[in-house]
Amino acid sequence: MPQIPEKIHELTVGQLSARSGVAVSALHFYESKGLIHSRRTSGNQRRYHRDTLRRVAFVRAAQRVGIPLATIRDALAELPEERTPTRADWARLSETWRSELDERIKQLGWLRDHLTDCIGCGCLSLENCVLSNPNDTFGETQTGSRLLPRRLRETPAPDAARPSPVPPESPSCR
Repeated sequence: MPQIPEKIHELTVGQLSARSGVAVSALHFYESKGLIHSRRTSGNQRRYHRDTLRRVAFVRAAQRVGIPLATIRDALAELPEERTPTRADWARLSETWRSELDERIKQLGWLRDHLTDCIGCGCLSLENCVLSNPNDTFGETQTGSRLLPRRLRETPAPDAARPSPVPPESPSCR
């Protein structure tokens, strides 16, 4: 990884790309979305402040855990300009996402646990499917996989007190 001398306070897009491991096109995209900022030289070349390296690393880490770019942009807007964010700055920002990540982990665990049952059932009718139609909520009005993406967002994971959905071997599943 190329080292940048401490006396250099601004980076070209190529230097930022080489140092961060992010493609130049991705850096341009991040800039178009307001995640990072540059100034333009008299020759219209981009120059990035050194703290942009940490911002890019933060964007990449947040993306890896599924944080939407708009949310990342809003978080980065809270950071001071022209100052490298501190550990406390990053901790404060990442703490705001903890409950969202915990909920996502809970939903993914529920999906993982029920996906095997659904595939094992083999019905694929989706009328009484535990994944696309928990507790046959939509069975009276509609069926089909077109409901799955919307329902995964709308349907909370069942808790222990709630009766379990139709078992995978149920005759109504066929």
